[in-house]
Amino acid sequence: MPEQDSSDQSLGGKARAEKLSKEERKAIAQVAAIARWSKSGAKHIPRADYGSPDKPLKVGNLDIPCYVLDDGRRVITQTGMLIALDMSPGTATKGGGDRIANFASTKAITPFISDNLRGMIMEPIRFRAHGTMAYGYEATILPELCDAILAARQVKKLNYQQEHIGKQAEILVRAFARVGIIALVDEATGYQEIRDREALQEILKRYISEELMAWVRTFPMEFYKQIFRLKAWNWNDGRMSPIMGGIVNDLVYARLAPGVLEELRKRNPVTEKGYREHKHFQHLTSDIGHPALTRHLYELIGMARPFGIGEWDRYYDLLNRTFPKLNTNLLLPFESGAEAK
Repeated sequence: MPEQDSSDQSLGGKARAEKLSKEERKAIAQVAAIARWSKSGAKHIPRADYGSPDKPLKVGNLDIPCYVLDDGRRVITQTGMLIALDMSPGTATKGGGDRIANFASTKAITPFISDNLRGMIMEPIRFRAHGTMAYGYEATILPELCDAILAARQVKKLNYQQEHIGKQAEILVRAFARVGIIALVDEATGYQEIRDREALQEILKRYISEELMAWVRTFPMEFYKQIFRLKAWNWNDGRMSPIMGGIVNDLVYARLAPGVLEELRKRNPVTEKGYREHKHFQHLTSDIGHPALTRHLYELIGMARPFGIGEWDRYYDLLNRTFPKLNTNLLLPFESGAEAK
């Protein structure tokens, strides 16, 4: 029997592949990859015995992929770490590992990272999960990294772009501490034997939701979109222009109530780093200030909708007649104390 030409075999293989479904091709590729790993003589690669993509750790409104490996280690995937810390993937590879390693190596954070933690971040765990390779970290890294972030924030080493990560770390640490003590009491009393398996996640979700209330987006994105439209600016996915702060002060705080803008500038001054420690709205009371702010914002949005692109001057003229600026100091809707929490 004549030997079949290799090009014919290639064509035949290609034809067979084209008949396979996407899922079948993926399964074949996964089996082949695992076979290559086995032949490479590499050290044992742990396997995820528990966990799946559709059963993440639910922290507030976050879904964090996690697994328990066959050697007993609890791991959070690299992508899960980015989600937990509200960090953008950037140009990272290996599921976010480079992004996390680079963050831990920044001038602000690295003095607060222990050698052990640094080693675990730089050498993530490679494991098999449902036929694919994944990278992750032992779950205990998350609270430890949060502690380092908070230590950096305590001495004001975080830069402006890292402030939101600091806030997220604080929220996580507080929630983990609360749930941890509940789990310890349940174990000591034996209640864990009858506790619903999802009870701790529900408790964590509730605590996280309470903490996140302090950082919830108060200004609807449509408010900014209407300003960009009326100004005939190209929308940039919510990234505010440098002059947006002045526009917000003019349209919102200067017209919200008498003396509001002046008092906010006193309570929330610009720091030496060139930005304010808090958002202005965080100084408003929850019973008077925030409802008034929300109502005013939606009134501004409603007024903007009838105007066309580039009709900022017409809109601004109507605004001045409808909501004139208020500069006198009367009763102000502010929280007591020097800083809002």
